[in-house]
Amino acid sequence: MMMQTKATWCGHLFGQIFLVCAGWIAASSIAVTTTNAQSTNDSGVEFIVGDYLPAEGGQWNPENSFLQGPFGIDFDDEGRMYVVELTSGRIHRFKPGEEPETISGKKDAGYAGDGGLLSSARFDGPHNCVVFQGDQLLVSDSWNHCVRRIDLPSMRIKTLAGNGQEGFSGDGGLAKKATFNFVMCIELNHDQTVLHVTDLKNRRIRNVDLETKIVTTVCGNGQKGVPIDGASAVESPLVDPRAAASDPSGNLYVLERGGHALRVVRPDGTIETVAGTGEKGFRDGEARQTRFGAPKHLCCDRAGNVYIADDVNGAIRRYDPVDGNVTTLLGRGFGDPKVTLSHPHGVRVHGDWLYVADTGQNRIFRLPL
Repeated sequence: MMMQTKATWCGHLFGQIFLVCAGWIAASSIAVTTTNAQSTNDSGVEFIVGDYLPAEGGQWNPENSFLQGPFGIDFDDEGRMYVVELTSGRIHRFKPGEEPETISGKKDAGYAGDGGLLSSARFDGPHNCVVFQGDQLLVSDSWNHCVRRIDLPSMRIKTLAGNGQEGFSGDGGLAKKATFNFVMCIELNHDQTVLHVTDLKNRRIRNVDLETKIVTTVCGNGQKGVPIDGASAVESPLVDPRAAASDPSGNLYVLERGGHALRVVRPDGTIETVAGTGEKGFRDGEARQTRFGAPKHLCCDRAGNVYIADDVNGAIRRYDPVDGNVTTLLGRGFGDPKVTLSHPHGVRVHGDWLYVADTGQNRIFRLPL
């Protein structure tokens, strides 16, 4: 008998439901109903796109998914979800009550389209995305070394930060004239005045003031190494920063994939490691004694908790700065014990939920916070 798992789509908005199940609904057509649904399982984990795999007791085939390697997730003010795909370069929009829409299709990698319509634009590795001012989608265009800005009402695109050339220059000047080297994850601070840009190969975190458009380095001196606790963040080395996000108190968290650690830049400009021994592995508990497996993405909630997509471990982890512990929320038998994750990447807090991109299996989940 075919499992008919229901996934609530933004249940606090319109009560719409996505029913997505491989073999039940064609991947190119996602049915929508208005029937309210409960959580898909006792753990509270819900499927937004996808279902259980055969090995998990379901019939989901990742190859039939509407998605192809989802990386980044964010939402606009009307609850519409945007998803970017790194390898295909596509961008999708999911509207409550409607079928998903591809607003930027697959094209050859390139850097083109500024000043024109999004439909004609080309990207080279869109890594993740954030929605600014409710109707501006910002996309980290990794191998074009820049951040692109899409005006959603007009669907026109331009470059916000970076000039498309790799390098390190421009601090103190306009972000669009600066050079970056592999722009990985981007994130807004909580009042949306600053964009945090993870400048991977420059081993720096750089901030773009969204009013003045001035770019400055706030963490990293360009050298490779483990920073010393209490040192100046801008004078300290980093191993390989992949993502950065700030909490409402102004603590800027920096996630290092090869460093297998979570660091924080305090409001006074000093840096310290708050989670991870620096050795690859898997261990929960007291944060400084925990181990990660090449973590790739993170986000913060309004209480200051940090959520981490722990790539190689196939797990979603949470760092609680109050009790100083790391716990696993999903994967490796935690949360829904049936669910196995394959290279999870995007994590996003929206409302009372944490959304997760199960990148290797072309699924999106959400977990109650």
